[in-house]
Amino acid sequence: IRGLEAAGELEDLYVFHAGTARDSTGRTVTAGGRVLGITATAPDIAAAVERAYQGVKRIDFANRFYRRDIGHRALARSMHSTQGEDNENERKL
Repeated sequence: IRGLEAAGELEDLYVFHAGTARDSTGRTVTAGGRVLGITATAPDIAAAVERAYQGVKRIDFANRFYRRDIGHRALARSMHSTQGEDNENERKL
C-alpha cells in the first residue's frame, strides 16, 4: 500500500486498518476485504468529506476501489437543515 504516510500528513485525517497485514519485509499490504477506512474531522460536514477524499487520493494499491458517495446523505441533511435555519431567520425579520 503506497501513500499511507502522505495521507497521514493531512490534519484531522485518520486511517483505520481493517484488511491489512505486514509482509516479510515489514511493508503494509492488503489482506482482503475492506482494506482501509478513511475518516476526517472538520468544522462542517462538507469540509470533512473533502478532507477524507483528499486522503483517499493519496493512497494507492492494486485493484483499489472506493465509494464516492460516503458522507453525501449527511451532507444533504446538513444543507437541508441549514436552509431551514435560513428560512426561519428570514421569517423572524
